[in-house]
Amino acid sequence: MEQIRLGAGAGFAGDRIDPAVELAQHGELDYLIFECLGERTVAAGQVRRRTDPGAGYDPLLLARIDAVIEHTLAAGTTIVTNGGSANPLAAANAVAALLGEKRLGRTVRIAAVTGDDVEAAIREVDPLVWETDAPVSAHPDELLSANAYIGADALVDALKQDVDIVIAGRASDPSLYLAPMIHEFGWGPCDHALLGAGTCVGHLLECAGQLTGGYFADPGPKDVPGLARLGFPFADVSADGTAVMGKLERSGGLLTVQTCREQLLYEVHEPHAYLTPDITADFSRVSFTQTGPDRVAVTGASGRERPDQLKVSLGFRGGWTGEGQISYAGPRAEERARLAGDVVVERLAHVHGVPEDRLTVELIGTGSAFRGAPGSRGSDVGPLPEVRLRVSGVLDDRAQADAVRWEVESLYTNGPAGGGGARGSVTEVVAIRAASLPREAVTTTVHIQEVRG
Repeated sequence: MEQIRLGAGAGFAGDRIDPAVELAQHGELDYLIFECLGERTVAAGQVRRRTDPGAGYDPLLLARIDAVIEHTLAAGTTIVTNGGSANPLAAANAVAALLGEKRLGRTVRIAAVTGDDVEAAIREVDPLVWETDAPVSAHPDELLSANAYIGADALVDALKQDVDIVIAGRASDPSLYLAPMIHEFGWGPCDHALLGAGTCVGHLLECAGQLTGGYFADPGPKDVPGLARLGFPFADVSADGTAVMGKLERSGGLLTVQTCREQLLYEVHEPHAYLTPDITADFSRVSFTQTGPDRVAVTGASGRERPDQLKVSLGFRGGWTGEGQISYAGPRAEERARLAGDVVVERLAHVHGVPEDRLTVELIGTGSAFRGAPGSRGSDVGPLPEVRLRVSGVLDDRAQADAVRWEVESLYTNGPAGGGGARGSVTEVVAIRAASLPREAVTTTVHIQEVRG
């Protein structure tokens, strides 16, 4: 093929589904990609898998597949996703069960790509943790998960087997998009400039709606039309690595040189050497040209040899977060909220043994987001009509974390006047760290199953 069209179906685990349906139905796509993982989401999936061997994949995976599958099969569109998260095999089995109940009138081939779960290799190699420069074994908290960022080569192995759906775990975000290019265009591992160009396209698409005005909109300086109907982007990619980014005319949002520039820089710390499992990409000479309404051509990306080691996302048990919130409104709202915070801190210390330095007290609306930095709200602004108190703490003991929630709720009848709308929660903390593994320590496998729908 000389050109393929890749559609962005999701940019994170909780992303909207209707733009993907719109693309699947009207986008004339060759591939629809669902990027659903962050470092915390795969670690959280591993925690769920520990209690339920059939869990651990993206909670919205089945809803996404169910919403688009009839359109993708009719159009000959292949689905590629890392929505397998911590359990690609269970995800493939669940998708197969879903499709088996539908009357699709054809056989669907599903590939599950495994091998990114490298906990055993991490324990054997015992590499240094990036953040602490100490071996994994020296970390005081329990290791819960270790998932390597696998590249496009593992996904290409799946695509070669004439599948309709590819479900991977911790595949690198741009690799989800690069794999179809390698598969269709026959790019090789030494085609560094092409792999760099393809990685740039994948990076632009991986956050879906961010390229079409989401996380970009700012009323006045950067107006985005139809934000409530924001559509997701696609890319027409040619065999020479050039591409034109676009979106459906009927969808909301916009796609411009400026939206592309902002997304290009998103999460890229070194444009000259953006490290991925596939390539050391160079985005420093990327150029964007507006070629029409919601159409932007991208050129100039390149690359050099891929890294010898793969990044591994590590999840450690990190205690429990307890949180409570309550609102105060009317005269002296800020003063009452401050008093309420003082009451909670004192009671947590004296009754529950929670040290004050383990707690964070925020008055939302009074500069809490800036934490006292220059420009945060001062007392000269004048009285506020309403303030929301938030008390939180990351604690080793679940009972103490629950006490934070409990004591904030207790302010209803044990604190200042007029508190309302109390909410609280207790959640387990998974602390995310990173390490590196030699590439040869990571082995991927493709598992194929067929289901008659």
